[in-house]
Amino acid sequence: MNADQRRAIFQRLQAANPEPTTELNYRTPFELLVAVVLSAQATDKSVNLATAKLFPVASTPRAIAALGQEGLEDYVKSIGLYKSKSKHLIETCRLLLERHGGEVPHDRAALEALPGVGRKTANVILNTAFGEETMAVDTHIFRVANRIGLAPGKTVLEVEKKLLKVVEKPFRRHAHHWLILHGRYVCKARKPDCGVCIIRDLCEYKDKT
Repeated sequence: MNADQRRAIFQRLQAANPEPTTELNYRTPFELLVAVVLSAQATDKSVNLATAKLFPVASTPRAIAALGQEGLEDYVKSIGLYKSKSKHLIETCRLLLERHGGEVPHDRAALEALPGVGRKTANVILNTAFGEETMAVDTHIFRVANRIGLAPGKTVLEVEKKLLKVVEKPFRRHAHHWLILHGRYVCKARKPDCGVCIIRDLCEYKDKT
């Protein structure tokens, strides 16, 4: 895929959705961190249902730490892997209070040092909460980047690095949200909905319909 094709893809995605963002509900960087940790192998809808009950009661590291693991589990038990996620979040709250004054750090290494926070989660926080031009490559982005020929790669990290290299600067801030939403609602895993795709003519997927 050449630079003109890539530019045209993002121009169209931008025109259709100028200010894309996560579908997770949050008000602060900490709430976003909690929601993203809970969202691993879970839908955004299920996370939003749980945090709608949790955040009015506990929306800071100190308040969630005060719930304790069992108390937190009561709010998030509808989400898969809730026990391990609750354990990670309680420990994360402790570390935020001890090391960062209760604030979410604006630093990749510090974020990745938190339990349950890997590279993808750190990228989401850096991009969505702090406005950095990062690429949080999830299953949707990995699939879309490979399927349409935008930034093919065998690993998540390879795709992330390629996207950062080939996506032009005016589009980097929002690129990962455009690609996630495109993969979630149009370029779906089992059967892409090519009939309604706004970048169909630019796509290099050999089996498109």
